[in-house]
Amino acid sequence: MRDRLDQSRILIYSHDSFGLGHLRRCRSIAHSLVGRYKGLSVLILSGSPIIGSFDFKARVDFVRIPGVIKLKDGEYTSLGLHIDLEQTLSMRESIIYHTAISFKPDIFIVDKEPTGLQGEVTSTLEMLKQQGTVNVLGLRDIMDEAKQLSLEWERKKVPPVLENLYHDIWVYGLEEMGSPIDGLGLSSAIARKVTFTGYLNREVPSNRNWISPIDLEDPFLLVTAGGGGDGAELVDWVISAYEFDSQLPLRAVIVTGPFMQASDQQSFNERCEALTNVEILTFDSHIELLMDRASGIVAMGGYNTFCEILSLDKPALIIPRSVPRQEQLIRAERAVRLGLVSMLNPAQGREPGKMAAALRELPMQSRPSSRHIKGLLAGHENIAEITRQYLDTPDQQEIGNA
Repeated sequence: MRDRLDQSRILIYSHDSFGLGHLRRCRSIAHSLVGRYKGLSVLILSGSPIIGSFDFKARVDFVRIPGVIKLKDGEYTSLGLHIDLEQTLSMRESIIYHTAISFKPDIFIVDKEPTGLQGEVTSTLEMLKQQGTVNVLGLRDIMDEAKQLSLEWERKKVPPVLENLYHDIWVYGLEEMGSPIDGLGLSSAIARKVTFTGYLNREVPSNRNWISPIDLEDPFLLVTAGGGGDGAELVDWVISAYEFDSQLPLRAVIVTGPFMQASDQQSFNERCEALTNVEILTFDSHIELLMDRASGIVAMGGYNTFCEILSLDKPALIIPRSVPRQEQLIRAERAVRLGLVSMLNPAQGREPGKMAAALRELPMQSRPSSRHIKGLLAGHENIAEITRQYLDTPDQQEIGNA
C-alpha cells in the first residue's frame, strides 16, 4: 500500500542543453516519487527538445522551456528560435520563475547545475527559499576532474549559492565511488549538506504498447551511444571490430541516439548494411527493454546508462570519453576498481582487434550483483524517505528556511 502526501508538490529543474541524461534522471526520480506517494504531484522544467517523446506517469507533467545548445567552442546558442541567446535566456528565466510562483512547490530539486544555465535559476532559488520551499541540488556521482570543476564553479559563483540558497545536496551515488565535491575547497557547512543516496534503480517499463525494432529471439550485445551527440567514436570502433572479425559469436544491436550527426549516422548505416551480424537503430524511448534482453552492454559510461547496467545486472564494457569532461573516464576507472564493469580507454588506441577480443569476453563477465555492495541501488528508496521527512512534518516551513 502506498503512503499519502496529499497536495504535496515537487518542482524539478533540468537545463537540458544537450543529450538525454538530465531528463531521464529527473523523469526517473519523478516516477519513483509518485509511485511511492499518493497525492504527490511533480512538475519538470526542461529545455529538452524531445521531452514530448517520453511517456509520463499520472501526476507527473512537464513545462518545456526554450532550448539552447552548446557549440563546439563552448558557447551557447538558441536551438529552435531565431532570436539571440540573451533573449532566449531571459525567456527561460521568466518561465522558470513564474512557473515556480504558480506551482508553489514544497521541494525544488535542481539537477546538476547549481545556478542553472548561465545563472537562470538563481532568482527562483532566492524567491522559493523566502517562501519556505526546500531547495535541493541533485548531483550525479561524478561531475568532473576537481580542478576543472572548481574553476567552473568559481566562474559561475556557485559556492555562495550552495552556502546560502540550498538546504540539501543529494549525490545520486555511493561514497565508495568518491564525492563529486571533493577537492573543490568548499566550506564545511556545504560539505555537511551532502547525502549519498545510492544509485537510481531503473525498472523495466511495460512492453504492452512497445513494438520491438529488432528480432529478440537470438542473443545480442546492445551498443548504446546515449544521446549520440558525442558517440561516433564508440560506434565506429564497434563496427570496425565486426568488420575485422566476422566470426564474433553474438550480433550487435547499435542504438546511435537522436543527436548523432546525420553524416555519421548515414556512414554507419551504410557500413552496417554490409555486415550480417550488426543492426543499427537511431532511437528507442524504451531502450531499457532492449537492455533487459541483451547478453551484454557496450556503452560510453554516462550516469544514466551506468544506473541501467547496475539495475538490470548486465555485464558491461565501458568506452568512456574524456573530453570535454573527464566524468565518464573517472566513473569507469572507479567502477572497474569495484569490479562492476570492464573498460577500454579509446585514448590508448582504437585497434579493431582489441575491441573484438573484448566483445568476445563480455558475455562471460561477472555481473555487478556478484560484488554484493550494500546500498548500491538504494537511491530512489532513500530519496523517497528524505522527501517524506520534509513533507510529512508540521515543521516544513522551518526546515525550508534553515
